[in-house]
Amino acid sequence: MTEISYDDFAKIDIRVGRIVEVQPFPEARKPAYKLRVDFGPEVGVKKSSAQVTVHYTPETLLGRQVLGVVNFPPRQIGPFRSEALVLGLPDETGAVVLIGPGQDVPSGGKLF
Repeated sequence: MTEISYDDFAKIDIRVGRIVEVQPFPEARKPAYKLRVDFGPEVGVKKSSAQVTVHYTPETLLGRQVLGVVNFPPRQIGPFRSEALVLGLPDETGAVVLIGPGQDVPSGGKLF
């Protein structure tokens, strides 16, 4: 494990956002969805690809609050340009479980 300073951690902008659109992503190498996540008025809506098809359907994702890194440079994933990294943890089989607040909070709030 590599140690970092608090200043290094503070450079990562992790915000809470609400999933406002979910589309299939059949071109992805692994099953995934294309998401649009509203990270509040300061950041706005960002696109993200998420390999979360094991535990979530488009219907269960829509409106869900998630945490995401919003200050990474955009990344090209096949024909899709991802602008944010939605955060999750692996379950016992390695499938992604999304991270979000335990109760509804205003979109755009920064993790500290």
